[in-house]
Amino acid sequence: MTNSAGANIAGRAIGLGHAPFVIAEMSGNHNQSLERALEIVKAAAESGAHGLKIQTYTPETMTIDLDEREFHIGDPESLWIGTSLYKLYGEAYTPWEWHKPIFDLASELGMIPFSTPFDGTAVDFLESLDVPCYKIASFENTDLPLIRRVAATGKPLIISTGMATAAELDEAVRAARGAGCKDLVLLKCTSTYPATAENTNILTIPHMRELFGCEVGLSDHTMGVGVSIASVALGATVIEKHFTLDRAAGGVDSAFSMEPAEMSQLVLESERAWQALGQVNYGPTEAEKKSIQFRRSLYVVQDLKAGDLLTQENVRAIRPGFGLPTKYLGVILGKAVNQDVKRGTAMSWELI
Repeated sequence: MTNSAGANIAGRAIGLGHAPFVIAEMSGNHNQSLERALEIVKAAAESGAHGLKIQTYTPETMTIDLDEREFHIGDPESLWIGTSLYKLYGEAYTPWEWHKPIFDLASELGMIPFSTPFDGTAVDFLESLDVPCYKIASFENTDLPLIRRVAATGKPLIISTGMATAAELDEAVRAARGAGCKDLVLLKCTSTYPATAENTNILTIPHMRELFGCEVGLSDHTMGVGVSIASVALGATVIEKHFTLDRAAGGVDSAFSMEPAEMSQLVLESERAWQALGQVNYGPTEAEKKSIQFRRSLYVVQDLKAGDLLTQENVRAIRPGFGLPTKYLGVILGKAVNQDVKRGTAMSWELI
């Protein structure tokens, strides 16, 4: 697996030599309550999440107020069927005056807070709050002017890659780097809500690392932690999951969001998965050396007199492992012992 130069987000090193950076994405799960938003921040911190992400837009910066034609959500498979794009964004957006209290609390609780801007006004606003990094959403990964605008801040940039072709990603990466981005992370992402394991294709992660020479992670919309944990084995160094207090409480993204107990499990198990990778290793590790004694080896299992022949009845392969290796059984059978030997003596060449 090719290592990239790594990245650094607000003093935290991101790379294969470090435990994965886990981001809790609040999105619209605050259900238009600042109190609930702050509860989500607290729960994310208690769950061990390292980053807390929100989204910065208003309905006006996303679309126009029209509930017909392509502005009406009519897809029967959509979680949001029956509403308009404008109304959906009105329900989901995080009021801009909430950003500071959310960021302040997240920082106070030891997390790195940041956001996804959707237009230039959002970038200007987030710069006024001095966010430590930015995220570009999958649906904006072809918006090169926005990517350049964000990259020009000089802050680390995370880009979700949902739907993007390799050529589109190449354009996005070139735009980011060309505008001054030095710390770049791409997140493999499937832009369905929820996503299924079958359409997640995490084998793309090491390929993407090779192709673009940057850190790569996973923005995971599947249920549970399995896909995220598997991604760590393929070199994911950042994991982002939507997060809520309680799926049953509803909310625009609650159906595919993690609850606190699941987030705790993700943080713990992703670090374990990373620790387990280690390096290519054969032979006993330091920790295993004591266990070698519990291998089988050859032992004398009957009292013998000098001159007695070794047979399958008086020599056996048993535990522990202090005798000759069992592979020598055929060599020593039929040989005579040169001294009296007590039952339970480890077989050695000196006895023959």
